[in-house]
Amino acid sequence: MKSIVKLIAAFGASTYVFGAICIIPTTYAAENKTNIIVILADDLGYADLGFNGAKDIKTPVLDMLANTGVTFKNGYVTHPYCGPSRAGLLTGRYQARFGMENNVSYSPYDIHMGLPLTEKTFAKRLQEVGYKTAIIGKWHLGGAPRFQPNKRGFDYFYGFLGGGHNYMPHEVTIGGGSYFLPLMRNEGVAEFDDYLTSALSKDAVKFIEDHQKQPFMLYMAYNAPHTPLQAPKETIAKYKDIKDENRRIYAAMIDEMDQGIGEIVDALKRTGQYQNTLIFFLSDNGGVYPEDWMPNANWADNSPFRRGKVALLEGGIRVPFIAHWPAKIPKGFIFEGLVSSLDIAATAVEISGANASDGLLDGVNLVPYLTGLESGTPHHALYWRLEEADHIYAIRTPDAKYMRQPLPGVGRSFFDMKNDPEEQNNIVDTKLMAQSEMARLWNQWNSQNMNNVLLQSWEYSEVRNQFYDELFRQNKQDAISRETYVIE
Repeated sequence: MKSIVKLIAAFGASTYVFGAICIIPTTYAAENKTNIIVILADDLGYADLGFNGAKDIKTPVLDMLANTGVTFKNGYVTHPYCGPSRAGLLTGRYQARFGMENNVSYSPYDIHMGLPLTEKTFAKRLQEVGYKTAIIGKWHLGGAPRFQPNKRGFDYFYGFLGGGHNYMPHEVTIGGGSYFLPLMRNEGVAEFDDYLTSALSKDAVKFIEDHQKQPFMLYMAYNAPHTPLQAPKETIAKYKDIKDENRRIYAAMIDEMDQGIGEIVDALKRTGQYQNTLIFFLSDNGGVYPEDWMPNANWADNSPFRRGKVALLEGGIRVPFIAHWPAKIPKGFIFEGLVSSLDIAATAVEISGANASDGLLDGVNLVPYLTGLESGTPHHALYWRLEEADHIYAIRTPDAKYMRQPLPGVGRSFFDMKNDPEEQNNIVDTKLMAQSEMARLWNQWNSQNMNNVLLQSWEYSEVRNQFYDELFRQNKQDAISRETYVIE
Protein backbone atom coordinates (compact mmCIF):
# COMPACT_ATOMS: atom_id res chain seq x y z
CA MET A 1 0.00 0.00 0.00
CA LYS A 2 2.81 2.40 0.86
CA SER A 3 4.33 1.95 -2.58
CA ILE A 4 1.00 2.76 -4.23
CA VAL A 5 0.67 5.94 -2.18
CA LYS A 6 4.21 6.95 -3.13
CA LEU A 7 3.48 6.37 -6.81
CA ILE A 8 0.29 8.39 -6.67
CA ALA A 9 1.98 11.23 -4.77
CA ALA A 10 4.83 11.28 -7.28
CA PHE A 11 2.70 11.46 -10.39
CA GLY A 12 -0.78 12.62 -9.32
CA ALA A 13 -2.26 9.67 -11.25
CA SER A 14 -5.90 9.70 -12.26
CA THR A 15 -8.36 7.82 -14.39
CA TYR A 16 -10.05 10.07 -16.94
CA VAL A 17 -13.58 9.60 -18.19
CA PHE A 18 -14.85 12.05 -20.86
CA GLY A 19 -16.56 15.02 -19.24
CA ALA A 20 -15.51 14.16 -15.68
CA ILE A 21 -12.57 13.60 -13.42
CA CYS A 22 -12.53 10.31 -11.47
CA ILE A 23 -10.46 10.95 -8.39
CA ILE A 24 -8.19 8.25 -6.98
CA PRO A 25 -7.99 9.03 -3.25
CA THR A 26 -4.58 10.37 -2.28
CA THR A 27 -2.96 11.23 1.02
CA TYR A 28 -0.87 14.38 1.17
CA ALA A 29 0.98 15.74 4.14
CA ALA A 30 0.13 19.44 4.38
CA GLU A 31 3.76 20.45 4.03
CA ASN A 32 4.04 18.52 0.75
CA LYS A 33 1.06 20.07 -0.99
CA THR A 34 1.95 21.79 -4.20
CA ASN A 35 1.47 25.52 -4.66
CA ILE A 36 -0.29 26.50 -7.88
CA ILE A 37 0.12 29.75 -9.79
CA VAL A 38 -1.93 30.50 -12.89
CA ILE A 39 -0.56 33.48 -14.82
CA LEU A 40 -2.96 34.82 -17.44
CA ALA A 41 -2.00 37.45 -19.98
CA ASP A 42 -4.67 39.47 -21.76
CA ASP A 43 -4.85 39.67 -25.59
CA LEU A 44 -1.30 38.40 -26.05
CA GLY A 45 -0.18 37.54 -29.57
CA TYR A 46 0.95 33.96 -30.15
CA ALA A 47 4.31 34.98 -31.62
CA ASP A 48 5.02 37.83 -29.20
CA LEU A 49 7.15 35.81 -26.78
CA GLY A 50 10.72 34.68 -27.27
CA PHE A 51 9.97 30.98 -26.88
CA ASN A 52 7.39 31.28 -29.67
CA GLY A 53 9.76 33.09 -32.01
CA ALA A 54 9.61 36.79 -31.12
CA LYS A 55 12.77 38.65 -32.13
CA ASP A 56 11.71 42.20 -31.32
CA ILE A 57 10.23 41.63 -27.82
CA LYS A 58 12.34 40.41 -24.92
CA THR A 59 10.77 37.88 -22.53
CA PRO A 60 13.71 36.17 -20.77
CA VAL A 61 11.72 34.97 -17.74
CA LEU A 62 8.93 33.36 -19.72
CA ASP A 63 11.51 31.87 -22.07
CA MET A 64 13.26 30.35 -19.05
CA LEU A 65 10.01 28.88 -17.74
CA ALA A 66 9.26 27.39 -21.15
CA ASN A 67 12.77 26.02 -21.61
CA THR A 68 12.82 24.41 -18.16
CA GLY A 69 9.18 23.26 -18.26
CA VAL A 70 6.82 22.12 -20.99
CA THR A 71 5.45 24.06 -23.95
CA PHE A 72 2.01 23.05 -25.21
CA LYS A 73 2.12 23.44 -28.99
CA ASN A 74 -1.60 22.75 -29.27
CA GLY A 75 -2.80 24.71 -26.24
CA TYR A 76 -6.26 26.29 -26.49
CA VAL A 77 -8.68 28.46 -24.58
CA THR A 78 -12.43 27.90 -24.64
CA HIS A 79 -13.42 31.22 -26.19
CA PRO A 80 -11.77 33.87 -28.40
CA TYR A 81 -12.41 36.82 -26.08
CA CYS A 82 -12.07 37.81 -22.45
CA GLY A 83 -14.99 37.08 -20.15
CA PRO A 84 -16.20 33.69 -21.41
CA SER A 85 -12.61 32.43 -21.65
CA ARG A 86 -12.04 33.35 -17.99
CA ALA A 87 -15.31 31.74 -16.95
CA GLY A 88 -14.21 28.47 -18.56
CA LEU A 89 -10.75 28.67 -17.02
CA LEU A 90 -11.94 29.33 -13.46
CA THR A 91 -14.80 26.83 -13.39
CA GLY A 92 -13.06 24.13 -15.40
CA ARG A 93 -16.24 23.85 -17.45
CA TYR A 94 -17.16 24.93 -20.95
CA GLN A 95 -18.90 28.25 -20.36
CA ALA A 96 -21.69 27.18 -22.74
CA ARG A 97 -22.70 24.65 -20.05
CA PHE A 98 -24.05 27.54 -17.99
CA GLY A 99 -24.90 30.10 -20.66
CA MET A 100 -22.06 32.57 -20.25
CA GLU A 101 -20.76 33.22 -23.75
CA ASN A 102 -20.74 37.01 -23.55
CA ASN A 103 -18.58 39.46 -21.65
CA VAL A 104 -19.94 40.52 -18.28
CA SER A 105 -20.81 44.20 -18.24
CA TYR A 106 -19.53 46.16 -15.24
CA SER A 107 -22.79 46.85 -13.44
CA PRO A 108 -22.28 46.69 -9.65
CA TYR A 109 -25.98 46.99 -8.79
CA ASP A 110 -27.15 44.21 -11.12
CA ILE A 111 -27.50 40.98 -9.14
CA HIS A 112 -27.74 38.93 -12.35
CA MET A 113 -24.76 40.28 -14.29
CA GLY A 114 -21.92 37.90 -13.41
CA LEU A 115 -20.65 34.35 -13.30
CA PRO A 116 -23.78 32.35 -12.38
CA LEU A 117 -23.91 31.40 -8.72
CA THR A 118 -24.64 27.82 -9.72
CA GLU A 119 -20.99 27.51 -10.75
CA LYS A 120 -18.08 26.62 -8.49
CA THR A 121 -14.61 27.93 -9.21
CA PHE A 122 -11.65 25.64 -8.80
CA ALA A 123 -10.35 28.20 -6.29
CA LYS A 124 -13.34 27.31 -4.10
CA ARG A 125 -12.55 23.60 -4.45
CA LEU A 126 -8.96 24.22 -3.32
CA GLN A 127 -10.08 26.50 -0.53
CA GLU A 128 -12.10 23.61 0.88
CA VAL A 129 -8.95 21.49 1.34
CA GLY A 130 -6.88 24.13 3.10
CA TYR A 131 -5.39 26.21 0.28
CA LYS A 132 -5.11 29.97 0.63
CA THR A 133 -6.43 31.39 -2.62
CA ALA A 134 -5.81 34.76 -4.23
CA ILE A 135 -6.62 36.64 -7.40
CA ILE A 136 -4.48 39.62 -8.30
CA GLY A 137 -5.49 41.69 -11.32
CA LYS A 138 -8.49 41.46 -13.62
CA TRP A 139 -11.75 39.79 -12.54
CA HIS A 140 -14.34 40.56 -15.27
CA LEU A 141 -16.90 38.10 -13.89
CA GLY A 142 -19.32 40.41 -12.12
CA GLY A 143 -19.30 43.65 -10.14
CA ALA A 144 -22.19 43.13 -7.73
CA PRO A 145 -21.09 42.00 -4.25
CA ARG A 146 -22.42 38.45 -4.70
CA PHE A 147 -20.18 37.94 -7.74
CA GLN A 148 -16.97 39.46 -6.38
CA PRO A 149 -13.87 37.27 -5.87
CA ASN A 150 -14.16 36.99 -2.07
CA LYS A 151 -17.58 35.38 -2.57
CA ARG A 152 -16.34 32.99 -5.31
CA GLY A 153 -13.59 31.05 -3.60
CA PHE A 154 -10.82 33.61 -3.19
CA ASP A 155 -9.48 34.52 0.25
CA TYR A 156 -7.66 37.55 -1.14
CA PHE A 157 -8.31 39.98 -3.99
CA TYR A 158 -6.28 42.93 -5.21
CA GLY A 159 -7.23 44.36 -8.57
CA PHE A 160 -10.29 45.55 -10.46
CA LEU A 161 -13.70 44.10 -11.26
CA GLY A 162 -14.26 45.30 -14.83
CA GLY A 163 -12.88 44.23 -18.18
CA GLY A 164 -9.86 46.51 -18.14
CA HIS A 165 -8.08 49.35 -16.40
CA ASN A 166 -5.76 52.24 -17.16
CA TYR A 167 -2.16 51.59 -16.13
CA MET A 168 -1.06 54.98 -14.79
CA PRO A 169 -1.93 55.76 -11.15
CA HIS A 170 -2.44 59.48 -11.70
CA GLU A 171 -5.36 58.70 -14.02
CA VAL A 172 -7.54 57.24 -11.26
CA THR A 173 -10.83 59.07 -10.92
CA ILE A 174 -14.37 58.32 -9.81
CA GLY A 175 -16.27 59.68 -12.81
CA GLY A 176 -14.36 58.25 -15.76
CA GLY A 177 -15.83 54.76 -16.09
CA SER A 178 -14.59 51.44 -14.73
CA TYR A 179 -11.14 51.72 -16.37
CA PHE A 180 -10.38 54.72 -14.13
CA LEU A 181 -11.77 53.51 -10.81
CA PRO A 182 -9.54 52.93 -7.79
CA LEU A 183 -8.39 49.36 -7.32
CA MET A 184 -9.94 47.08 -4.71
CA ARG A 185 -8.34 45.06 -1.94
CA ASN A 186 -10.84 42.39 -0.98
CA GLU A 187 -14.11 44.33 -0.65
CA GLY A 188 -12.58 47.74 0.05
CA VAL A 189 -10.88 50.50 -1.89
CA ALA A 190 -7.14 50.22 -2.56
CA GLU A 191 -4.48 52.37 -4.11
CA PHE A 192 -1.59 51.84 -6.48
CA ASP A 193 1.29 54.25 -6.89
CA ASP A 194 3.25 52.45 -9.60
CA TYR A 195 2.70 51.33 -13.17
CA LEU A 196 -0.23 48.95 -12.77
CA THR A 197 1.55 45.80 -14.00
CA SER A 198 4.36 46.48 -11.54
CA ALA A 199 1.92 47.15 -8.70
CA LEU A 200 0.13 43.85 -9.34
CA SER A 201 3.43 41.95 -9.47
CA LYS A 202 4.63 43.47 -6.19
CA ASP A 203 1.39 42.51 -4.50
CA ALA A 204 1.83 38.94 -5.74
CA VAL A 205 5.32 38.85 -4.26
CA LYS A 206 3.95 39.95 -0.89
CA PHE A 207 1.25 37.28 -1.03
CA ILE A 208 3.89 34.60 -1.69
CA GLU A 209 6.08 35.87 1.13
CA ASP A 210 3.11 35.90 3.52
CA HIS A 211 2.06 32.32 2.76
CA GLN A 212 5.09 30.13 3.31
CA LYS A 213 3.47 27.77 5.81
CA GLN A 214 0.24 26.99 3.98
CA PRO A 215 -0.28 25.79 0.39
CA PHE A 216 -1.63 28.50 -1.88
CA MET A 217 -3.21 29.02 -5.27
CA LEU A 218 -2.50 32.37 -6.90
CA TYR A 219 -4.46 33.44 -9.98
CA MET A 220 -2.25 36.16 -11.45
CA ALA A 221 -4.62 37.82 -13.92
CA TYR A 222 -2.61 40.54 -15.66
CA ASN A 223 -4.51 42.93 -17.90
CA ALA A 224 -1.33 43.41 -19.94
CA PRO A 225 -1.05 43.81 -22.85
CA HIS A 226 -4.75 44.71 -23.21
CA THR A 227 -5.56 48.29 -24.17
CA PRO A 228 -5.11 51.10 -23.35
CA LEU A 229 -1.60 50.91 -24.74
CA GLN A 230 0.42 52.43 -21.89
CA ALA A 231 3.88 51.70 -20.51
CA PRO A 232 6.69 53.49 -18.64
CA LYS A 233 8.71 55.78 -20.89
CA GLU A 234 12.00 54.10 -20.03
CA THR A 235 10.63 50.68 -21.04
CA ILE A 236 9.21 52.04 -24.27
CA ALA A 237 12.66 53.50 -25.01
CA LYS A 238 14.11 49.97 -24.93
CA TYR A 239 12.12 49.27 -28.09
CA LYS A 240 13.05 52.35 -30.10
CA ASP A 241 13.94 50.12 -33.06
CA ILE A 242 10.29 49.14 -33.49
CA LYS A 243 8.97 51.72 -35.93
CA ASP A 244 5.25 51.32 -35.29
CA GLU A 245 4.37 53.30 -32.16
CA ASN A 246 1.53 51.02 -31.07
CA ARG A 247 3.66 47.90 -31.31
CA ARG A 248 6.51 49.70 -29.52
CA ILE A 249 4.26 50.41 -26.52
CA TYR A 250 2.74 46.93 -26.72
CA ALA A 251 6.23 45.41 -26.61
CA ALA A 252 7.04 47.46 -23.51
CA MET A 253 3.85 46.23 -21.84
CA ILE A 254 4.86 42.61 -22.43
CA ASP A 255 8.36 43.41 -21.18
CA GLU A 256 6.93 44.85 -17.95
CA MET A 257 4.79 41.75 -17.48
CA ASP A 258 7.79 39.49 -18.00
CA GLN A 259 9.74 41.51 -15.42
CA GLY A 260 6.86 41.10 -12.97
CA ILE A 261 6.78 37.35 -13.52
CA GLY A 262 10.51 37.39 -12.80
CA GLU A 263 9.79 38.99 -9.42
CA ILE A 264 7.27 36.24 -8.67
CA VAL A 265 9.79 33.54 -9.61
CA ASP A 266 12.45 35.21 -7.45
CA ALA A 267 10.02 35.30 -4.50
CA LEU A 268 9.37 31.57 -4.89
CA LYS A 269 13.10 30.86 -4.89
CA ARG A 270 13.78 33.19 -1.98
CA THR A 271 11.11 31.49 0.14
CA GLY A 272 12.11 27.95 -0.83
CA GLN A 273 8.88 27.26 -2.72
CA TYR A 274 10.14 27.25 -6.29
CA GLN A 275 10.64 23.49 -6.70
CA ASN A 276 7.17 22.52 -5.53
CA THR A 277 5.14 25.22 -7.26
CA LEU A 278 3.25 24.41 -10.46
CA ILE A 279 3.13 27.47 -12.70
CA PHE A 280 0.81 27.69 -15.68
CA PHE A 281 1.15 30.56 -18.14
CA LEU A 282 -1.22 31.33 -21.01
CA SER A 283 -3.22 34.11 -22.65
CA ASP A 284 -7.00 34.47 -22.39
CA ASN A 285 -7.28 34.53 -26.19
CA GLY A 286 -5.28 35.52 -29.24
CA GLY A 287 -3.84 38.97 -29.80
CA VAL A 288 -5.94 41.69 -31.39
CA TYR A 289 -6.53 41.64 -35.14
CA PRO A 290 -7.79 44.50 -37.35
CA GLU A 291 -11.35 43.28 -37.86
CA ASP A 292 -13.95 45.65 -39.33
CA TRP A 293 -15.03 46.88 -35.90
CA MET A 294 -11.44 47.59 -34.76
CA PRO A 295 -9.58 48.29 -38.02
CA ASN A 296 -6.53 49.90 -36.39
CA ALA A 297 -5.80 47.07 -33.94
CA ASN A 298 -2.71 45.78 -35.73
CA TRP A 299 -0.01 45.66 -33.05
CA ALA A 300 -0.12 41.98 -32.04
CA ASP A 301 1.48 39.10 -33.96
CA ASN A 302 -0.42 35.81 -34.02
CA SER A 303 1.69 34.23 -36.74
CA PRO A 304 1.86 31.66 -38.14
CA PHE A 305 -1.88 31.54 -37.53
CA ARG A 306 -4.68 33.46 -39.21
CA ARG A 307 -6.55 36.36 -37.64
CA GLY A 308 -6.78 36.79 -33.85
CA LYS A 309 -9.07 37.81 -31.02
CA VAL A 310 -12.79 36.99 -31.63
CA ALA A 311 -11.96 34.49 -34.42
CA LEU A 312 -12.36 30.73 -34.11
CA LEU A 313 -9.44 30.33 -36.46
CA GLU A 314 -6.23 29.33 -34.69
CA GLY A 315 -5.13 32.95 -34.22
CA GLY A 316 -8.05 33.55 -31.88
CA ILE A 317 -8.04 30.42 -29.73
CA ARG A 318 -4.60 28.79 -29.85
CA VAL A 319 -2.46 30.59 -27.29
CA PRO A 320 1.04 30.59 -25.78
CA PHE A 321 0.70 27.96 -23.06
CA ILE A 322 3.35 26.54 -20.73
CA ALA A 323 3.59 24.57 -17.48
CA HIS A 324 6.55 24.62 -15.12
CA TRP A 325 7.01 22.40 -12.04
CA PRO A 326 10.65 21.56 -11.24
CA ALA A 327 9.75 18.84 -8.74
CA LYS A 328 7.73 16.82 -11.24
CA ILE A 329 7.92 17.95 -14.87
CA PRO A 330 10.97 17.11 -17.01
CA LYS A 331 12.81 20.11 -18.38
CA GLY A 332 12.29 21.62 -21.76
CA PHE A 333 10.05 19.42 -23.80
CA ILE A 334 7.29 20.19 -26.27
CA PHE A 335 3.93 18.51 -25.85
CA GLU A 336 1.96 17.98 -29.06
CA GLY A 337 -1.38 16.68 -27.71
CA LEU A 338 -4.54 18.78 -27.52
CA VAL A 339 -4.57 20.79 -24.27
CA SER A 340 -7.27 23.16 -23.02
CA SER A 341 -7.40 25.88 -20.40
CA LEU A 342 -10.07 23.62 -18.86
CA ASP A 343 -7.25 21.28 -17.87
CA ILE A 344 -5.81 23.77 -15.40
CA ALA A 345 -8.76 23.33 -13.03
CA ALA A 346 -8.76 19.55 -13.42
CA THR A 347 -5.01 19.36 -12.77
CA ALA A 348 -5.15 21.70 -9.77
CA VAL A 349 -8.05 19.80 -8.22
CA GLU A 350 -6.28 16.46 -8.66
CA ILE A 351 -2.89 17.38 -7.25
CA SER A 352 -4.44 19.29 -4.32
CA GLY A 353 -6.68 16.40 -3.32
CA ALA A 354 -9.75 18.63 -3.73
CA ASN A 355 -13.22 17.27 -4.39
CA ALA A 356 -14.50 16.78 -7.92
CA SER A 357 -17.06 14.11 -7.12
CA ASP A 358 -19.82 16.20 -8.69
CA GLY A 359 -18.38 15.11 -12.06
CA LEU A 360 -18.80 18.56 -13.61
CA LEU A 361 -15.24 19.32 -14.71
CA ASP A 362 -14.66 19.16 -18.46
CA GLY A 363 -10.87 19.15 -18.28
CA VAL A 364 -8.21 16.49 -17.89
CA ASN A 365 -5.50 16.11 -15.27
CA LEU A 366 -2.33 16.79 -17.27
CA VAL A 367 0.21 15.45 -14.79
CA PRO A 368 0.24 11.83 -16.09
CA TYR A 369 0.90 13.16 -19.61
CA LEU A 370 3.73 15.37 -18.40
CA THR A 371 5.43 12.69 -16.33
CA GLY A 372 5.19 9.85 -18.83
CA LEU A 373 2.43 7.78 -17.19
CA GLU A 374 0.12 8.55 -20.10
CA SER A 375 0.88 9.01 -23.79
CA GLY A 376 -1.15 10.44 -26.63
CA THR A 377 -3.52 13.37 -26.42
CA PRO A 378 -5.48 14.46 -23.34
CA HIS A 379 -8.44 15.37 -25.57
CA HIS A 380 -9.77 13.62 -28.65
CA ALA A 381 -11.85 16.70 -29.46
CA LEU A 382 -12.16 20.31 -28.28
CA TYR A 383 -15.26 22.41 -28.88
CA TRP A 384 -16.27 26.06 -29.30
CA ARG A 385 -19.53 27.91 -29.70
CA LEU A 386 -20.31 31.61 -30.08
CA GLU A 387 -23.72 33.30 -30.04
CA GLU A 388 -25.60 30.12 -30.82
CA ALA A 389 -28.38 31.90 -32.72
CA ASP A 390 -25.90 32.59 -35.53
CA HIS A 391 -24.60 29.00 -35.57
CA ILE A 392 -20.97 29.91 -34.96
CA TYR A 393 -19.07 26.78 -34.03
CA ALA A 394 -15.78 24.91 -34.19
CA ILE A 395 -14.49 21.47 -33.32
CA ARG A 396 -10.83 20.47 -33.32
CA THR A 397 -9.53 16.89 -33.28
CA PRO A 398 -5.87 15.89 -33.59
CA ASP A 399 -6.38 15.45 -37.33
CA ALA A 400 -8.88 18.09 -38.45
CA LYS A 401 -10.94 21.17 -37.68
CA TYR A 402 -14.50 21.90 -38.77
CA MET A 403 -15.92 25.38 -38.17
CA ARG A 404 -18.26 28.11 -39.26
CA GLN A 405 -17.91 31.83 -38.56
CA PRO A 406 -19.13 34.69 -40.77
CA LEU A 407 -15.80 36.48 -41.09
CA PRO A 408 -14.28 37.56 -44.44
CA GLY A 409 -12.66 34.59 -46.13
CA VAL A 410 -13.79 32.14 -43.45
CA GLY A 411 -17.42 31.01 -43.42
CA ARG A 412 -17.88 27.24 -43.21
CA SER A 413 -14.45 25.61 -43.27
CA PHE A 414 -12.73 22.26 -42.89
CA PHE A 415 -8.97 22.06 -42.37
CA ASP A 416 -6.49 19.20 -42.38
CA MET A 417 -4.64 20.08 -39.18
CA LYS A 418 -1.93 17.47 -39.70
CA ASN A 419 -0.78 18.91 -43.00
CA ASP A 420 -2.22 22.41 -42.81
CA PRO A 421 -2.04 23.63 -39.17
CA GLU A 422 -2.03 27.23 -40.37
CA GLU A 423 -5.48 26.80 -41.99
CA GLN A 424 -4.52 28.03 -45.43
CA ASN A 425 -6.57 25.54 -47.47
CA ASN A 426 -10.30 25.18 -46.87
CA ILE A 427 -11.28 21.67 -48.02
CA VAL A 428 -14.86 21.76 -46.75
CA ASP A 429 -17.12 19.00 -48.15
CA THR A 430 -14.22 17.01 -49.58
CA LYS A 431 -13.94 14.57 -46.66
CA LEU A 432 -17.59 13.99 -45.94
CA MET A 433 -17.23 11.01 -43.59
CA ALA A 434 -14.79 12.81 -41.32
CA GLN A 435 -16.83 16.01 -41.50
CA SER A 436 -20.05 14.17 -40.64
CA GLU A 437 -18.42 12.48 -37.63
CA MET A 438 -17.13 15.82 -36.36
CA ALA A 439 -20.59 17.33 -36.76
CA ARG A 440 -22.02 14.40 -34.76
CA LEU A 441 -19.49 14.93 -31.97
CA TRP A 442 -20.16 18.67 -31.83
CA ASN A 443 -23.94 18.17 -31.75
CA GLN A 444 -23.57 15.63 -28.97
CA TRP A 445 -21.44 18.09 -26.98
CA ASN A 446 -23.82 20.98 -27.69
CA SER A 447 -26.83 19.00 -26.45
CA GLN A 448 -25.47 19.51 -22.91
CA ASN A 449 -25.25 23.30 -23.27
CA MET A 450 -27.68 26.14 -22.69
CA ASN A 451 -28.34 29.44 -24.42
CA ASN A 452 -26.75 32.68 -23.30
CA VAL A 453 -28.20 34.17 -20.13
CA LEU A 454 -26.38 37.52 -20.49
CA LEU A 455 -26.64 40.28 -23.08
CA GLN A 456 -23.64 41.58 -24.96
CA SER A 457 -22.35 44.80 -23.41
CA TRP A 458 -23.72 47.09 -26.12
CA GLU A 459 -27.13 45.38 -25.93
CA TYR A 460 -27.10 45.58 -22.17
CA SER A 461 -26.31 49.31 -22.21
CA GLU A 462 -29.10 49.92 -24.69
CA VAL A 463 -31.69 48.01 -22.64
CA ARG A 464 -30.55 49.68 -19.41
CA ASN A 465 -30.80 53.16 -20.96
CA GLN A 466 -34.26 52.38 -22.32
CA PHE A 467 -35.37 51.22 -18.87
CA TYR A 468 -34.28 54.44 -17.17
CA ASP A 469 -35.69 56.61 -19.98
CA GLU A 470 -39.05 54.89 -19.67
CA LEU A 471 -38.99 55.15 -15.87
CA PHE A 472 -38.25 58.89 -16.11
CA ARG A 473 -40.99 59.45 -18.69
CA GLN A 474 -43.52 57.61 -16.56
CA ASN A 475 -42.60 59.56 -13.42
CA LYS A 476 -42.78 62.82 -15.34
CA GLN A 477 -46.19 61.95 -16.72
CA ASP A 478 -47.41 61.01 -13.24
CA ALA A 479 -46.12 64.33 -11.90
CA ILE A 480 -47.94 66.31 -14.59
CA SER A 481 -51.20 64.44 -14.00
CA ARG A 482 -51.20 65.10 -10.26
CA GLU A 483 -53.21 68.04 -8.99
CA THR A 484 -51.13 70.89 -7.68
CA TYR A 485 -51.81 72.05 -4.17
CA VAL A 486 -51.65 75.37 -2.32
CA ILE A 487 -50.86 75.91 1.32
CA GLU A 488 -52.32 78.72 3.38
